[in-house]
Amino acid sequence: MTWSRALREAARSGLAIERTKLTPLIAVRGTAGVAIVIGLCLWFGDATLAVSSAFGAFSSGLVTFQRSMRPRPVLALAVAGALAVSTFLGYLAAAHVVVFVLLLTGWTLMAGMAWAIGPVSGLAGTQTVAMMLVTVTLPTSVPGALEHAALIFFGGVVQATLIVVFPVRPWGIQRDALADALAAEADYARRLRHNPVAPFDPVPLMDARIAATVTPRQARHRPVQLHGPRGLAERVRPVLASLADPVVGAPADGPERDRARALLAAAATVLDAVAHAVRHAKPVRLPPEAMATLEVPATGPMLNGAARRSAYRLISLLADAVEFTDEPVRATRPTTEAERGRGGREEGSHLLRPSVPRLVPVALRALRRETRWSSHVFRHAVRVAVVAAVGYLLGTGMPFGHGYWAPLASVMVMRPDFAQTYSRGVARFSGTLVGVAIGGTLMALAHPGAYASAVLAVVCVWLMYLLMRTGFAVTSACVTAYVVFLLGIAGAGWEQTVAERIVLTLVGGLLAMLSYALFPAWETPRLRDRLAEWLAANGQYALAVLDRYARPAEGRPRQVREALLDTRAARVAWEESEARAEKEPVRHRGLSLGAAKAASAALATMGRVTMIMEAHLPDRNAEPVIGAAAFAGELRPSLERAVQAVRDGGDLDWSALRTVWERWDAAEENQGVALRASDLLLDALDELAEALSGEPGDPGDPGDPGQPGVRDVA
Repeated sequence: MTWSRALREAARSGLAIERTKLTPLIAVRGTAGVAIVIGLCLWFGDATLAVSSAFGAFSSGLVTFQRSMRPRPVLALAVAGALAVSTFLGYLAAAHVVVFVLLLTGWTLMAGMAWAIGPVSGLAGTQTVAMMLVTVTLPTSVPGALEHAALIFFGGVVQATLIVVFPVRPWGIQRDALADALAAEADYARRLRHNPVAPFDPVPLMDARIAATVTPRQARHRPVQLHGPRGLAERVRPVLASLADPVVGAPADGPERDRARALLAAAATVLDAVAHAVRHAKPVRLPPEAMATLEVPATGPMLNGAARRSAYRLISLLADAVEFTDEPVRATRPTTEAERGRGGREEGSHLLRPSVPRLVPVALRALRRETRWSSHVFRHAVRVAVVAAVGYLLGTGMPFGHGYWAPLASVMVMRPDFAQTYSRGVARFSGTLVGVAIGGTLMALAHPGAYASAVLAVVCVWLMYLLMRTGFAVTSACVTAYVVFLLGIAGAGWEQTVAERIVLTLVGGLLAMLSYALFPAWETPRLRDRLAEWLAANGQYALAVLDRYARPAEGRPRQVREALLDTRAARVAWEESEARAEKEPVRHRGLSLGAAKAASAALATMGRVTMIMEAHLPDRNAEPVIGAAAFAGELRPSLERAVQAVRDGGDLDWSALRTVWERWDAAEENQGVALRASDLLLDALDELAEALSGEPGDPGDPGDPGQPGVRDVA
């Protein structure tokens, strides 16, 4: 993609406004927290404290709207505490420009590294930098700084209290995550009716697993409907794929295929009904037609072999899903020590989420992993720290007041990847123009006093909370108007506020965009590494499954499960990298866009075939499959060579593995599931080798080396 096209796409993305589901009650609750804090401060007659405390309540409420499975009160209190600390430290250093710039640089560097822990932590870190920049402009003493910090924390306490006292749809995020996973399974079943090898996106199942991770206290109060369906959804997916596959499951044509299609349609209906029940906390309602389809016909079973086993397994799992979900919300029995398991592993009735203190070593390990020059998170942290310092010096040196708006705009738009930074920069400036136009017009026409300005600021907060997910441009407009009215409480002139806001926001946005152009962290050069990691994870998953066939008596279900989770994580990492790379104005010398797509399809097929094998794992007392042991023995070294070849851009050679499979095929009289699936696995590996062996770049390909304006990245 050329620079001109990349910038156009970023601008289009930043200005896009999406239609999304609104949450007015939650928006009202968050706005009430801001209104309470502002009202109390104005009641005691201090407009400056009202402005300071409002930022704390606003930011604490903002973080509770993020997609995090942590309890909302905990998020509000944690962010309020971080905001209070950043504010107090900023006040201590504000009197000395050099000291404050050094503090700002170091604090921003740490806030940028917070993206290594997660997006919510990254957003919280960004808010603390914004708080340090904004509140230190309000004059005060050291005791006054402590008062400001305490009021900011008080804003978080108010938000947390409102969440506890006025809960809106408890367990709503967890319910939505599980319902989305079940609905994705239903959609998968429908697509399998027409395309037996249809792809499946594992992200909904991964989100459901994260949502199912709870603290011991949460486990004691979790609704019944959030217990069993997730595990059932995990087990249903391979059964659906196994039933639909024309090689391992039902034949491609004939009565057995018709029966398989009917079962898939009924499964989709049941899964949709269960998803609806989970989402809305209602009992399951099933149409009689679906129930009739899931019964064994009076003429006897219509499927044979592996397809018949898959059908019986599917009917049993769907019956369990309905039974687990057929009760509305109620408290569960207390969690025992045996159920808690160890270290958050999936042992017992739930996945254990560590407490906040126990998250500290986890966060430190994440930070240590990203503290390297090649890390895009580390480069982002360095980039945003330098820009914050330069923006602050530049803003204070310009003939305006409120010079902090320049670094503030930079910090708020900068993200670890190119596309988000540029799209947010465009959205920030556009939203600022709209926000200052609306806010400035109202201030000019109405000349509101402190209380009227406070009311207008609260209205802007409510609109921002309500429309948060429609687009960053809309959010920026609401926030800008909110700041105009908020500073109006303290008596700032609207004419000066409007002019400063526009010019300094433009300066900050340009600094952010320029910094990424001069000091990028392109995702494109890492594509081969991501692909190699996905291949390695897929290979370990296949080896774990084959090992169960080769030594069923020594089977370890945990090994297969952990390998599957690693495969999903590697696939999502690849897809995220590929999506970011497609928006970058650079190309990869050894991997064209077409080759990347073909390789991705081959590895997805490899994972699907392994999943089909997993659906038919033998019992512990089954006879070992000798051929599976030999095949796994050759797959391991072949996989190691292939992973290195993918990283280095070499050719992949699976001939030795094909020879072992042919010996297995000749020695085995009955075509078992492992043998047939291993053949499909080899076909997928051959497709991967073919995809990576072609010449990079085709005419018209965004990665074509002949396309002008595209940088070449090794």
